[in-house]
Amino acid sequence: MMYDFSPLYRSTIGFDRLADMLDAAMSSGVTGGYPPYNIESTGENSYRITMAVAGFTEDEVSIVQQENELVVSGEGKKDLEQHQYLYRGIAGRSFERRFQLADHVKVTEARLENGLLQISLVRELPEALRPRKIQIGNGKATAQIEQKAA
Repeated sequence: MMYDFSPLYRSTIGFDRLADMLDAAMSSGVTGGYPPYNIESTGENSYRITMAVAGFTEDEVSIVQQENELVVSGEGKKDLEQHQYLYRGIAGRSFERRFQLADHVKVTEARLENGLLQISLVRELPEALRPRKIQIGNGKATAQIEQKAA
């Protein structure tokens, strides 16, 4: 089933990235389940992606953040020795996972332990975008401050 997001473009301004993400998500179909991963919220503005990458080393996994996209990829090992597997349940094939990040979300740490790749992210709003409290004064307090300064 395909959805047409073109009506969004007619009535919104500045949301074209969101519409493009929805369009890409709907058209990509099934992305497969390898490697499995979790996304969790670890605080108000912090998140963690945990991926099961058993058999991969730090040198075989790549994490790249470019603008609002995080790409995690792994280059599968080429068996130099011939192995005769009776059953092979540990997948060692190459993979690539893409995650769309909200504005101002940055990767703070990545570590690989016991076959689990953990990527920590945090949303850091610039000072100019943070809410700020505006003090409301009465005319008397403002006049007194101005008189003392003069």
